[in-house]
Amino acid sequence: MREKPQILNAQTIASTRVFRIEKVDLRFANGTDVQYERLISSSRGAVLIVPMLDDDTVLLIREYAAGVHRYELALPKGRIEESEALLEAANREIMEEIGYGARALRHLTSLTLAPGYQSHVTHVVLAENLYEQRQSGDEPEAIEVVPWRLSRLNELLAHEECTEARSIAALFMVRDLYANPSRGTL
Repeated sequence: MREKPQILNAQTIASTRVFRIEKVDLRFANGTDVQYERLISSSRGAVLIVPMLDDDTVLLIREYAAGVHRYELALPKGRIEESEALLEAANREIMEEIGYGARALRHLTSLTLAPGYQSHVTHVVLAENLYEQRQSGDEPEAIEVVPWRLSRLNELLAHEECTEARSIAALFMVRDLYANPSRGTL
């Protein structure tokens, strides 16, 4: 395994309520000095939840996405609050966004997005054995809940509103997990 570059200096060059932009001076093992900029997340990360209503039905949400200025069909997600454990955050987010809680929650994996310049980590959580439970959240408008069959995942990928890569990766993971008869129960 390669030796990580040495951080010579790190300086904040801009901040928002969500991110901090840092200028980082690095020295690689071969003696090359390089300057990078990176986005440092202000949170403990986020959860992306795959809420399974049954063995083939996942509950998606249609929610406004400011980055692309349109409505996006994706999985429920949200940040982990300071006082929360990862699975607690996942359960809270689905109660706020889809009106269900889960009796069984399992952390499947953690994903990064653009790790070359962004520190943000998203934890993928499978939620099963759902029950109706609504909590108020911080959404500016009601979120539309869209049941979708995993057996129709290819149709979802062709949908113009479904482009969020983390959701797509998580849906494939869960589809493969459900296709494996030895996956066990939670």
